[in-house]
Amino acid sequence: MKHWISAARPRTLPLALSSIFMGSFLAAGAHAFSWTTFILAVLTTIFLQVLSNFANDYGDTVNGVDTVERTVATRAVQTGAITREQMTKAMIIMSVLSFITGTWLIYEGLKDTSTQAILTFFGLGILAIIASITYTVGKRPYGYMGLGDISVLIFFGWVGVLGTYYLFAHEFVWLNVLPATSCGLFAVGVLNINNIRDIESDTKTGKNSIPVRLGKAKAVIYHWFLLGTGFLCAVIYATVITLKEHSQFNLNLSYKNTDLHLNLGTGEQNFNLLWLNWLFVVTIPLLIRICRGVSKGKTPAQIDPFLKVMALTTLLFVITFGIGQLL
Repeated sequence: MKHWISAARPRTLPLALSSIFMGSFLAAGAHAFSWTTFILAVLTTIFLQVLSNFANDYGDTVNGVDTVERTVATRAVQTGAITREQMTKAMIIMSVLSFITGTWLIYEGLKDTSTQAILTFFGLGILAIIASITYTVGKRPYGYMGLGDISVLIFFGWVGVLGTYYLFAHEFVWLNVLPATSCGLFAVGVLNINNIRDIESDTKTGKNSIPVRLGKAKAVIYHWFLLGTGFLCAVIYATVITLKEHSQFNLNLSYKNTDLHLNLGTGEQNFNLLWLNWLFVVTIPLLIRICRGVSKGKTPAQIDPFLKVMALTTLLFVITFGIGQLL
């Protein structure tokens, strides 16, 4: 059992769930939250992430990327703890579970919407399953061509956050693209740390990840860009929300003692809580520490711990950001 738990890589789950939490926080702020939809979204995401991890374990071994030279984060199929046949069956099971809960999620979240919306989300669900497998499995795995970053940005960012929000609220809000991009870029940051750690082994086996293409020094600069841009998107969002709430407060003041009075007490309360929109800034020291750690790390063993730190920091960022949405 311990080999299956290791292959499932539980430490990747906080990152996978971050986009679901972000979309849920945004929906709760819009008074459109549903526990049933939330639980189904969480289950579907967990199944998809475990599927992706199983496929990665299988694919990297079959394609010769994971070899006996790997000493950090060894894989179950690589070491023989799980056979290829067993892992293939596990991937099929995870695919079926993802399909079942995903279909249930679409029904529960979109049963009162249009057929077009249902078909669109069904198509996205199928693509998510395919993307989870073909990252490292198949004749031309897109992860080996340096396209993993784009896929992660799309599914862990835009699709994860905006899709989750739509399942709750049945609407698309352009402003939500900013926090969705933050989640996506931070998730790409996790992948980038993984690829920087494996840069030497990937170079030998022909896996052309972004760090392999750029080299360690430029990959670190790329990492600063990912985290900096992701954080900037959150700052822009918080600024817009703060200005919007501030304008509402001023409007309440303007109409005080008139027939158009808009409940000044509520406006003052919301205005006094606006600092919560900026609670996510507590993650700045952690983000800087991660970038510096990845930059200074010379060996895979020195870089690997920052994978977990980055995933948990992303989750902390989402939670602190989300608190501001619950005003």
